[in-house]
Amino acid sequence: MQPPCAHEDTGLQLQALLEGQNYGAAAGDGTRCPAVPVPRNSLAVRDCLVVAVLCFGNLINFMDWFIVPGILLDIQKYFGLSDGKTGLLQTVFTLCYMLAAPIFGYLGDRYNRKIILGAGILFWSGVTLGSSFITESYYRIFVLSRGLVGIGTASYSTIAPTIIADLFEEGKRTTVLSIFYIFIPVGSGCGYMLAAGMAQSTGDWHWAFRVTPCMGGLALVLLILLVPPRIQRRTARHRALSISGTRRGADETPGVPRTAKTTWCQDVGSLAKNCSFVWSSLGLTAMAFVTGALGMWVPLFLYRAQLVQGIVPPCLQESCNSSNSLIFGGITVGTGIVGVVAGAEAARRLRKMYNKADPLICATSMFSSALCLYTALMLAQTSILSTFIFIAFGELFLSVNWAVVTDILLYVVTPRRQSTAIALQILLSHLLGDAGSPYLIGAVSELPASGAFLRGKLPQTETQNCSFGLPGPTLQITYIAHTGSRTQTLFFTCMKPLIL
Repeated sequence: MQPPCAHEDTGLQLQALLEGQNYGAAAGDGTRCPAVPVPRNSLAVRDCLVVAVLCFGNLINFMDWFIVPGILLDIQKYFGLSDGKTGLLQTVFTLCYMLAAPIFGYLGDRYNRKIILGAGILFWSGVTLGSSFITESYYRIFVLSRGLVGIGTASYSTIAPTIIADLFEEGKRTTVLSIFYIFIPVGSGCGYMLAAGMAQSTGDWHWAFRVTPCMGGLALVLLILLVPPRIQRRTARHRALSISGTRRGADETPGVPRTAKTTWCQDVGSLAKNCSFVWSSLGLTAMAFVTGALGMWVPLFLYRAQLVQGIVPPCLQESCNSSNSLIFGGITVGTGIVGVVAGAEAARRLRKMYNKADPLICATSMFSSALCLYTALMLAQTSILSTFIFIAFGELFLSVNWAVVTDILLYVVTPRRQSTAIALQILLSHLLGDAGSPYLIGAVSELPASGAFLRGKLPQTETQNCSFGLPGPTLQITYIAHTGSRTQTLFFTCMKPLIL
């Protein structure tokens, strides 16, 4: 007669191997099977494949974010939009994204994350493809489609980082997260270049919305084939330590049973009392305010600056010059890779010498970014080349923050609340950040008195743009880049003594 373990479901044993556990199922008579040893090489390969799939999905995610800014002038002319209505496209996208994030955070902490990710990819890819067939008479439907894409992408941004956090321990987690977050600037830059390139090559901007859905279909297939249905949420020592190295609590300590499941309101209340989480989220909010404004309007801002200087002729046909989007996209990709890697490496090295180095890295980089972006926008009236150079340095320092900010959250929030924490951080940063800044710039640029108003509110160096002839976005981007980055520097500096 075979022992009870011989009849064990082989699929369940295979799942145990995929989860990275030593699996021993209880037999019917109460005996336990011997633990199954898991080869380290197979786990390492599995983890690398999972990370590769998630990074590919993150690339597509942020490409869909910035397709519209890459062909903004074409869309504006096609639908006959004012600057205010043009900025509304990104505002609706961001509002839907941030409102959906807490819902997916709640679901991700309680249900199968692989299913949620797959459904999100399928949904936003389908809506993106459908939006490419909308005609000029249906602008409101086009706005609605951007909102639906925002809902789909929220599922990915909320849940994917928590899967990576469950796969790796402290020494490797920052490095892997930096690789994952490299695809924020890389995807953003590729979105600009894809949109501009497709519009230029085909003469029709609609084709820009037909490439990423194909990539999304491939990502969905890879997700189904390579990502395990469940990945165990470990409570290893890196989860039991905060940035300062102090113990967080018994329910996070290895070997101590976890407490009962908590409600969403209890999770939110606990996070609200976590000072490190609150301050880092406020810092990220200020950064989102800046990046939302710059990401939406910089290509159009550069085109108008060149137009005033007589470098380019006015765009009279439907397919406009997209060279600024191509250049800005290339800058975003290059500086994003260097910035994220530099930020992660600086955090890894400095943390060994000073355990509160992370907020200082964020504050220093944002202060440097504020100076560079402010200089770039003020030089636009005299030198486009200098503007591009300082924009590149500004984006470089901006990209230093991506992996470090997320790593701060993963240090100071318990594992069972991490999806909720990421969702709330998304909600806060977009609600008070880039949800309003693109529309704000477009709306102010339409005010006849915007120039006169800002002459009385800003220093003389900022109001010189009024005589330069650029519209309201010039003034507003300059002001936002200066005050928003300075505010984030303050938040991260204040967070330093409050790290738990």
